[in-house]
Amino acid sequence: MSQLPEQSAGPSVPTSADVARLAGVSRATVSYVLNDNTTVRISDATRRRVREAAFDLGYVPHAAARSLRAGHSRMVLLPAAQQLPGPLHQRFFTDLQTDLRRLDYTVVQYGSVGLDADEAVRAWAELRPVAVVAPGGVHLTPHRTGVLTRSGAKAVITLGPQPVEGAHALVLDQREVGASAARHLLSRGRRSIGVLMPQDPGLAVFAGPRLAGVLRAVETSGAAARAEPLPLAYEEEPAARLAARWRTLGLDAVIAYDDEYAMLLMRALQDAGVGIPEETAVVGAGDLMLGRLLRPRLTSVRMELAAAQPPAELIDRLIRHPGGPRERHDLLRARTVVRESG
Repeated sequence: MSQLPEQSAGPSVPTSADVARLAGVSRATVSYVLNDNTTVRISDATRRRVREAAFDLGYVPHAAARSLRAGHSRMVLLPAAQQLPGPLHQRFFTDLQTDLRRLDYTVVQYGSVGLDADEAVRAWAELRPVAVVAPGGVHLTPHRTGVLTRSGAKAVITLGPQPVEGAHALVLDQREVGASAARHLLSRGRRSIGVLMPQDPGLAVFAGPRLAGVLRAVETSGAAARAEPLPLAYEEEPAARLAARWRTLGLDAVIAYDDEYAMLLMRALQDAGVGIPEETAVVGAGDLMLGRLLRPRLTSVRMELAAAQPPAELIDRLIRHPGGPRERHDLLRARTVVRESG
């Protein structure tokens, strides 16, 4: 009778008991040290000995087992559902992850590309996170938020231009970006303003509110002014075609989606012989260093994040005290930095 070949034993997985033996302490002490538990007094020398033993053995705590013992997860899920518009948002997520880890949360980024909204939410729920911080690329509804809370999420927080019913909201109100640029141009006597709208669908969630901010500022200005959306792909040829017919549009200013689109059009307008800012003032958004190196230097809307409480501490509080009223926190501040282009 044939027999199955014996399976070669793989390397043994180190356990907390192994760490305890090597360090000469109890397993409870290992748990307190490696989970950064400060409620129990343990000498610095013992903590150092435990960490050195864990390092030597290649031991890391088992997150799932820790969650089972605690009765809840420590995972905060950050779905990567959309393109992030610029370095400001990248810094926000970097700082958020760093601060959450300091608070002893396991931060997991999850890609949802190719999934529709219902599929994405179910995929998030399968991971049983204790909290979800969802960018605006996946449209949350009260039903989808309920799927997450029923799976164990104590806090569902959206990050985007508008709050979502049933979820806490960190609001980046992009309307103020467009409004700030429009108010500046109107104060300079510009009355016919083009608004560059990127054709990249991933940017629509931010571009739409910025346009709305421009339109609102023009409408409430009391001036005989107008604003015209101008769709543009981020490529040289479409920019050159737009610049070639610029004088037929009757525009004396343009607000670009961001500094990169502003620089793209500025170069095309200059190549077409359109004077900046004599014929057309140009305003970008993002205040990139490269825009300050152009000639003329680029006027731009600078965006800053400001919150009464650091977002990681806010998320921690919402996790520890679930069930309260839904909170809204406005994070975005916008101001126009005036330079030579408009």
